[in-house]
Amino acid sequence: RNPNPNQNENPHPRADDRPGGDRGKRSALKRHCLYVITSTSTSTGSGDDLASPLTAATSAATSVVATSSSADTASAVAFETASKMLTTANGSSNNNIDTDAKNDNLSSFVASHPAAHFEGFIRACVDEIIKLAVFQGTNRSSKVVEWHEPEELRQLFDFQLREKGESQDKLRELLRETIRFSVKTGHPYFINQLYSGVDPYALVGQWLTDALNPSVYTYEVAPLFTLMEEQVLAEMRRIVGFPNGGQGDGIFCPGGSIANGYAISCARYRHSPDSKKNGLFNAKPLIIFTSEDAHYSVEKLAMFMGFGSEHVRKIATNEVGKMRLSDLEDQVKLCLANNCQPLMVSATAGTTVLGAFDDLAGISELCKKYNMWMHVDAAWGGGALMSKKYRHLLSGIERADSVTWNPHKLLAASQQCSTFLTRHQQVLAQCHSTNATYLFQKDKFYDTSFDTGDKHIQCGRRADVFKFWFMWKAKGTQGLEAHVEKVFRMAEFFAGKVRERPGFELVLESPECTNISFWYVPPGLRQMERNREFYDRLHKVAPKVKEGMIKKGSMMITYQPLRQLPNFFRLVLQNSCLEESDMVYFLDEIESLAQNL
Repeated sequence: RNPNPNQNENPHPRADDRPGGDRGKRSALKRHCLYVITSTSTSTGSGDDLASPLTAATSAATSVVATSSSADTASAVAFETASKMLTTANGSSNNNIDTDAKNDNLSSFVASHPAAHFEGFIRACVDEIIKLAVFQGTNRSSKVVEWHEPEELRQLFDFQLREKGESQDKLRELLRETIRFSVKTGHPYFINQLYSGVDPYALVGQWLTDALNPSVYTYEVAPLFTLMEEQVLAEMRRIVGFPNGGQGDGIFCPGGSIANGYAISCARYRHSPDSKKNGLFNAKPLIIFTSEDAHYSVEKLAMFMGFGSEHVRKIATNEVGKMRLSDLEDQVKLCLANNCQPLMVSATAGTTVLGAFDDLAGISELCKKYNMWMHVDAAWGGGALMSKKYRHLLSGIERADSVTWNPHKLLAASQQCSTFLTRHQQVLAQCHSTNATYLFQKDKFYDTSFDTGDKHIQCGRRADVFKFWFMWKAKGTQGLEAHVEKVFRMAEFFAGKVRERPGFELVLESPECTNISFWYVPPGLRQMERNREFYDRLHKVAPKVKEGMIKKGSMMITYQPLRQLPNFFRLVLQNSCLEESDMVYFLDEIESLAQNL
């Protein structure tokens, strides 16, 4: 009904708005009705006026929802409020408005749409990115980073947000300055983390998905990417070695940490399906087992999901960083003796620091014996599966219940590109679906089994699949295999140089992956007895060298201690543009920076 008795009803109602129309039937709620306030003003401007901010504001103000059970006062207040919004937006009342300020605000209004006059700006910005970030930023003659302390950087860069927008010239300047002060992770001498490089195909793929801005949860809004995910995940499961040509399920998710969390969630559901509805109150404590060298995400996600860090048992590793199976079984038996329930083992294929590969075949036997879910965190080492020469490092992974595999690591896709793979076809949907009817309607006109979003814990989700699919299409499986074998070859060359060069010592004599951990002992320490004082002084070498290289901008390599071991350097290779000469450069630079320590 019309809440304003002095205002005429719409003289030209739509057919489905008339009494008895479909829309009228749909709107017949028992206790609620929709009050529609229509403006009596008539636009006499051009067609362009219809897209103006004023008209948009007017349209936004013409619908007010109230409850029929409210008093007439509430209706009057709602109408009075809406009327004020309308008259203010149309400028027909409220003489106290600062006209100049209003016009200034409107002149600053920019619709979130790439109108034709933005083409020059967009092209100029993309050209700047290609020139400064993609090519200049990855040139060996450029710095990896231009370092500044936080307070200095605050003075050099304009972080401030203001009432008025900046000019396009100012924005392009900010773009250039952002590139200038950022770490060039695509630089060949950025060997600091488990990602690096700028793959040209992945870069183009990521730019395209940013331009399309999809969200991959239903087929209707992301048809191509839905089918693409299905294809890529199926091929990855086949490469893992799951039965029947890779049957099972999988998802792209935001990082390996979340993928490991999916493993915990699926393991919990398989053990106790009722936990989805009732939680785990009054149940036996569920215990997760993982290596003491495993990624911290296993413990973090267990805490996040309510297991508690005390219910993550960290298994001792041997001298090369692999999980000790004897300790694993002892911990499982202790768990049972304390009336706890062994839930899962999260094995690691390529540990973060040493690059160790757990004995997956042996772990699978223990999981079978004690009815535990077997998960393999192959976020880092999974790329070795692409190589016939190196896939033996993950022997036994085909027996896992689930696998984390990040193409943005060893395969050098752009961040983020992470997958969770499982041999169980329905567990993701059974475990996580809530059947939200505003998104996953079952009466759509197409096969809704392709609406895959309900098996994710996310709603909105990026199309991370495309950049990986695009580079895979460009290179083929053979190209990805050649990439993997190149970085392994460079790692082996580097390790050989460390063995033969004075002052350098390997932490592991025979590293398994492309992580090469080593110390550099400066000349001033080489004659010292290997006692506590020596190791205390050696512990300080890597941080000082790291400080020197960052301030110089010459390279970036990480360091860390490990249990009782003093700080050591860790070179990680996944950029296949690196050559033997680069390996020598890294050693020369470290030696130069540490010469006087």
